[in-house]
Parts: sequence; structure tokens; C-alpha cells
Amino acid sequence: MPMIASELKQRLVDIAGGRGVLDRPEDLLLYEYDGGVDKGRPDLVVFPRTTAEVAAILAAAKESRVPVVGRGAGTGLSGGAIPRAGGLMVAFARMNRMLDIDLPSERAVVQPGVVNLDITLAVQPQKYFFAPDPSSQKACTIGGNVAENAGGPHTLAYGVTTNHVLGLECVTPDGTVFNTGGKEPDHPGYDLTGLLTGSEGTMALVTKVIVRLMRQPEMVKTILAIYDSNEDAGDTVAEITARGITPVAVEMLDGVMLRMVEEATHAGYPMDAAAVLLIELEGLKEAVEEQVEQVREACLASRAREFRVARSTGERDLLWKGRKNAFGAVGRVSPFYYVQDGVVPRMQIARTLHYINGVSKRYGLTISNIFHAGDGNMHPIILFDARKPGELKQAQRAGEDILEYCISVGGSITGEHGVGMEKMELMSKQFSGETLDMMRRLKALFDPEGRLNPGKLLPTGKGCIEIRQPAITGAGTVY
Repeated sequence: MPMIASELKQRLVDIAGGRGVLDRPEDLLLYEYDGGVDKGRPDLVVFPRTTAEVAAILAAAKESRVPVVGRGAGTGLSGGAIPRAGGLMVAFARMNRMLDIDLPSERAVVQPGVVNLDITLAVQPQKYFFAPDPSSQKACTIGGNVAENAGGPHTLAYGVTTNHVLGLECVTPDGTVFNTGGKEPDHPGYDLTGLLTGSEGTMALVTKVIVRLMRQPEMVKTILAIYDSNEDAGDTVAEITARGITPVAVEMLDGVMLRMVEEATHAGYPMDAAAVLLIELEGLKEAVEEQVEQVREACLASRAREFRVARSTGERDLLWKGRKNAFGAVGRVSPFYYVQDGVVPRMQIARTLHYINGVSKRYGLTISNIFHAGDGNMHPIILFDARKPGELKQAQRAGEDILEYCISVGGSITGEHGVGMEKMELMSKQFSGETLDMMRRLKALFDPEGRLNPGKLLPTGKGCIEIRQPAITGAGTVY
């Protein structure tokens, strides 16, 4: 296994302090995985406290020609923070301060290690919130959200992270600090903020984020629609869209998933249903009340057997608790599971669910479905047992089949989890060679040596071992 040279380690200790550097094997074990199924161990982890320290760390890594990967909370699901080529990991847990909350401008400036939900909690008393809300929002950090362009249940109305990031402070692989965007909207020039949001840490490391804050709505209504078939629930989404209604969220849980969730959270989901839709409307009181009736008509027209409206904030919170804690509920049933993240046009949801059911039978694996039905972002969860030889590979092949189907019906291989190392080889099926070449040229402008998060996002056609750096001698790391 590669080792960080003693000279570089001492330099990093000088920058971040002795307690800011980890290199013992038992410590590094904690940083070899994220929320997905892939693994890769760093050779050293460093915890900067300031932008200046990040710049100094990257400058030192450049001199030693060491690969670098940034890491937030490690909740990602596509291997984006896995150090596939070993080397140096820059972890942002210490950079967790809110630098400025500007309510008159509806802006906040935060460091990348700030937890997503903490932004909302900080401004909630003043009736504001931060809209992007991944299911991991109690743990995931803003830097990771920016890297992966994270979404969440409410993206249907509010959009994903990029729609709420106005500016960034970043550091390039050679230690150069630069800024993009700002508190003011519509800055002239190239949209570097948009380019870097979702670039998965392959171009620069983010050290500061300017985010948009939003006012809390006057009224919120949460609905549970219950069905005896997946197809009817899928058809409802198209029916709601056809009626010109845009809920802030439309979530679907199939029968397998809702039973796991109900057993774990007791949120009030019916154990005998084939599927449920969790629908949320918000806005002005009169408009929301009218939309509730329109949604009721759409659900009943699509053969919903029952239509419930949460009667209190507590009931609403319980329904969302079931949705947001779904992955934990799966863990009570299966020792291992593999979460996918494909997108299909809304009109294709019912057909896609039928296809996923066929994949389940073909591979002999249970697949449950919980997803953002409003924007067609599918999250099939494939249950498997890694202790049984070949089952992990079977689960991965099943996931790849599902993603290829998503592409075939006009969809995408990811809606919010990112490409990472999990889906990078599928990028050649999503994009033309010319488009991928342009992406490579853009990355090379920021990272000409290819040291920043290597082996991610763009297809290489190579295996993990081939992605490791070639032998380097002299003062630098020896690979």
C-alpha cells in the first residue's frame, strides 16, 4: 500500500497541527467507505481549519505529486469521497462555522463542514429555511451537497442544490484560492458556480458557500394516498401533472418498502397496501386548500383506495419521519443493501416499476422502491447479503440493468447521488464521445495533473488498480 513520505507528513502536521492529521491504520479504516458499497483507503487524512490551511495542504500535495480527495460527512452513495487512488484525504469536519446569516438579503455564508439541517435550524425562529433537504440532511454537509449537487424530496418545486448556491470560495489542486458568484444575483461572466456545483470534487475543493434562504410558506398540507397497485400510484403522478398542479413533493413507497418503514417508525402507513404516495402542498392558504381538492380528484381518478390529509404538524412530521428514515428501516431487514439513483420521465414511472420488478425476478433479489415520483427520480433499493459469494456482484449488475433502462426511456443515470466511481463507466452510454471529451478538457483546465479525486465521474475503461498513480521517486510519495 502506498505511504505518505515522512517529509510531507511533517509538513501537513505543521499546517494542521498534530491532532489534525491521521495516519494510523485503525484510524484510516473509518475513511475508506461512504454510504455506498465501494471502498478505498487513504494513506493519510488531514483536517484543515481555514481556507489558508487548505491552500497550503494542496500546495504541499502538488509538490509531492500526491492524489487528493475531499470528504464531508461520508454520507454519499456513489463513492464520490472514496480515495480510489489512495493518497491524501482532506476532511472538512473542522470547517463547520456559519460565517454570516443575512436575513434581509435572504443569504447565508457557511463553511463546507456545516450540516445541512443546521442552516434551517439557525433561521427557523425567523421563519426562514434552506430548501435542499436530502434524506441524510441531519448528517450530510454543505460541501458534499455542493460536490454532488444533492437533491431531496422537495426538489420538485424548489430544485436541487445548484438552484440555491449563489457563490463559492474554492482552492485548485495547486493551492490557488478563487471566488465565484456572490450574494448578488446574476453576476456577469461564465457561470463557474454552476460548473463547479456537481463536479464531485474533481476540479477544486470548496471552502466557503453562499446559499439562498427562503421564507417559510403560510400553509403546508401533507397527504397520504394509498393504492392497491404500483401502476396506479405511478399513473397518479402523470395525472397530477396533467392537471397543472405542482406539489412541493411527491414521494412514492412501494409495498415492500412501506412495510419495512412502518415496522421501524410506526408512521401510520398501511401494511397491506401495494404503494403509497406522500404528497405535500404549500403556499398561500386559499391556494393550498384548493389544490388539496384537485389532488384528491387526481388520486381518486387514478384508483387510490384512500386519501388522507395530515391533521396536525405532529402527524405530518411522523409521515416524513417514515420517509426520511427509510434507509435505516431497510437495515433492520437486510444486512446489506444497494441504493440506485436513476431518473425517468414521469410518464415512464409505471413502466419502469414494472421493469424493476422483472430485474428482481431475473436476479433473484428483493428490490424495494422509494423515490421522488414528482420528478421521476427512482431509488430502487436492492437487498443482498455480501457474505454470500457473488451476491454483491449480482446486486451491482441488477443496478446497472436498471440504469441502462432509465437511459433507454429518455432518462439519466443519476438525479442526486452523483456519478462517483459507481456509475462512471455508464457515462459513455449517457453522453457522446465528443461531449465526454469536452468534459475531460474542462477538468484538465483546473486539474492538469489529474490528481484531484482521480478515477471519478468520467469513464476510463480501467479497473481500480490501474487508476492508482505510477511510481514516483525522490522527495514525494512512493507509489
